[in-house]
Amino acid sequence: MPLLKVDNLGIKFGGLEAVSGFCLEIEQGELVGLIGPNGAGKTTIFNLLTGVYAPTEGTIELCNEKIQGLKPYEITRKNIARTFQNIRLFKNMTVLENVKISYNYQVNYNFIDTVFRLPKYFKEEKEIEDKALQILSELELLDKKDELSSNLPYGKQRRVEIARALAAKPKLLLLDEPAAGMNPKETKELMELIVWIRNEHNISILLIEHDMKLVMGICEKIAVVDYGKKIAEGTPNEIKINQAVIKAYLGEDDINVNTERA
Repeated sequence: MPLLKVDNLGIKFGGLEAVSGFCLEIEQGELVGLIGPNGAGKTTIFNLLTGVYAPTEGTIELCNEKIQGLKPYEITRKNIARTFQNIRLFKNMTVLENVKISYNYQVNYNFIDTVFRLPKYFKEEKEIEDKALQILSELELLDKKDELSSNLPYGKQRRVEIARALAAKPKLLLLDEPAAGMNPKETKELMELIVWIRNEHNISILLIEHDMKLVMGICEKIAVVDYGKKIAEGTPNEIKINQAVIKAYLGEDDINVNTERA
C-alpha cells in the first residue's frame, strides 16, 4: 500500500481546467520530484494535496484514508506538512518561536491551565521547547535560536521553514521550490539536507523544483506536468531522454533537456 495515492485529481477555476486527471503514488520513504514548465500546475497540485483547494474531481488517499476536501489544519493533523515557494516565516518572532508554533495543535493543556499557569501548562511547554531545540540542532540552527527570523540570510530562513514543517511530525513533506534564490553552495547543502531528512526521519518527500541538477541528483522518481496534466513519470535517467518532457520544456523534439537549470 503506497503512503500517498492520488487518482484522477483535477480542479477547475470557472471554465479553466487547471489540473486534470493527475495520478501519482508515493511509497514510504520515497523521494519524488514534481517538475514542469512555469504555469504547468505544480503548485496547484500542492494546494490540492494540502487542502488549500478542494478538488472538483478525483481522490487523495494517505495511508488508505481519503483526505480530499479536508481543511488545511485537518490535513496537517493527518501528518502532511509543506513549505512554500516564497518563505512564510513570522519575521518578528525568533527562530525558536517559529518552530515552537508548529506544536500548538498538539498541546493538551486548556485555557484554564494557561491563564493560571498550572503545572500541566509548564510541563507541556517545556516538552515543546525541548523538541524544537532538538530539531534546530539537527538542522544546524541551534546557535540562531534567539535571533529574529527576518535577520537570517536566505538559506538559513529556508532551513527554519523546513524545521517548522518537521515539527508537525509529517509522514509526507512537501517542499515547494526549496532551492529558489539560493546560490550553488546553498543548493548543494540543501540537497544533502533533504536526503538526510528523508533517511533520518524516515519520511516521504515530494518536491517541486526548477533546478534540474537538484532534482536529478536526489530524486528517485520524477513526475512531469504540463498544462495541468501529467505527461511523464519515471527515473531521472528516463525523464532526461523523454521526448514529451523535452518538448514541454524547450518546444523542440531534438534538444536534450539535460541542463543545469530549466
